[in-house]
Amino acid sequence: MPNNPAAEESLVVRATDQPLVETAQHVIRRIIRDDRSRGISIAINEYEPHTGNAERPVTHDGFEYGFVLEGTLTVEVDGTTYVLKGGDLISYSSRRPHKMWNHGKRKVRTLWFNLIRE
Repeated sequence: MPNNPAAEESLVVRATDQPLVETAQHVIRRIIRDDRSRGISIAINEYEPHTGNAERPVTHDGFEYGFVLEGTLTVEVDGTTYVLKGGDLISYSSRRPHKMWNHGKRKVRTLWFNLIRE
């Protein structure tokens, strides 16, 4: 079978090729890899002070791993509040009501893995 580079996926995703999306709540998401065939989406999220993913907790299919790169992020899951600092990781089923918010005065940066299949 001949090697067909065009049919292969890119091994490297250059920073210039990573889409930036600003959410309705003004969180900036850099989509590092959105690999639906393997059921994973990886993003770096930047929360300016007093921004978050949603005013009210949300639910959706999947599972999440969130790692705080810098700053302090408040994550609420099932009504329980967790205050995460740089180096902290949180993981939970996305079916559980959840929201994230930066209540501080500094920008928060996170690395977020969303597993689309459980």
